[in-house]
Amino acid sequence: METSVELAGLASAAAARLIDLLATDGWGAVKSSVLALWRSAHPERVEEELTDARSELLQAQQTGGGEELQGLLVAEWQARIIRLMATRPDAVAELRALFGGELRAVGTPGPQITGSMTLEAHVSDGDAFLAGRDMNVTRGGQA
Repeated sequence: METSVELAGLASAAAARLIDLLATDGWGAVKSSVLALWRSAHPERVEEELTDARSELLQAQQTGGGEELQGLLVAEWQARIIRLMATRPDAVAELRALFGGELRAVGTPGPQITGSMTLEAHVSDGDAFLAGRDMNVTRGGQA
């Protein structure tokens, strides 16, 4: 059985993915599946609320205020998803099936990229700078 922390993490990831999809052309493809999650809890009201949220988000993105609204919508839908999982424990499996492997529990590391790098420099006059990542070089007090 999953802990409340794991379920909260799942709800957070699901809400973020839901709102991401809401603002894309891909929304139409998953809309009916998302609404099916709420089949026992007023799906018509949820459909109207998602339609309103989509309209608001698309409008906010056009005027440059989409990020703040997106954060608010994620928080709102996270709470709704937590309530849904509390009343319908089978919704956990449905959320995972709907969003696939994109939803990981809190504390589960994401994909990691590992590899090696070899840097070599031959300098006869002047300076050589090598870095495997970010580098700042300052000369004469100016960057």
